Amino acid sequence: MPPRVPPDPADEAYAALMRAGEQPGALRAYLEERGHDAMLLAAVLRRPVPPRLLELVSSLEPWSTDHRLLAAVVLNPRVPRALALRLVSSLLWRELAEVAQSLRVDPSVRVRAEGLLQEMLPDLRLGERITLARLATPAVLPGLLADGEPMVVDASLTNPRLSEEQVTVALRRDATSAVLPEAVAASRRWGERYAVRLALVLQPRTPLGIALGQLRALLPRDLDRVGEAEGLRPVVQIAALRLARDARGGSLTPRESGD
Repeated sequence: MPPRVPPDPADEAYAALMRAGEQPGALRAYLEERGHDAMLLAAVLRRPVPPRLLELVSSLEPWSTDHRLLAAVVLNPRVPRALALRLVSSLLWRELAEVAQSLRVDPSVRVRAEGLLQEMLPDLRLGERITLARLATPAVLPGLLADGEPMVVDASLTNPRLSEEQVTVALRRDATSAVLPEAVAASRRWGERYAVRLALVLQPRTPLGIALGQLRALLPRDLDRVGEAEGLRPVVQIAALRLARDARGGSLTPRESGD
């Protein structure tokens, strides 16, 4: 006979909860009997449990002071929206990121979690920002793309939720530092995309070598746009206009010749 598989403690704890019923007294007794193991209780709380249990956990100590349990309450599919909104501000950044990602969570709660993460960004340590950059939702990514640390920006560019539009918008910002253009140009995922190449050239803070290196990939109409854009280095604009001229077989203008 095959070896007997031991029962899952979370399954047993959940079954005991279902037997206890939904009366407040029975639920309180359940917590007092089985709530000493916070990790096990958190696993139970992520399953469809009576909403009254979620309210008890969030209001009774010691459970109401454990952020892991509060996160499980917010992530529960049966949590009342008002309760989730009240608790979400008690969560740590990693838990907020999980809430923001979860499609089971009410949209208003996800938006609140994203707002809290945006507020936290300046206070997070480097390693925390790098980790968050890899799993953040689109609403949080702009702040991470604007980070001055190359490792945070590199991690943001690998995030599967990041869109081409977000990359180009980030590149167009006046406050963009050289960190983002350098990281984008070196990225296998983004460096070869046409809209991104154009945004790199049109960003005045893009390092000169990177900006010049993108020009041959641009169409004549966009080379003309670069040549007329304000705030760019003259050498970039002249090079763009010369390439546009060559593509059309035309002659040099005074601006192209540097006169």
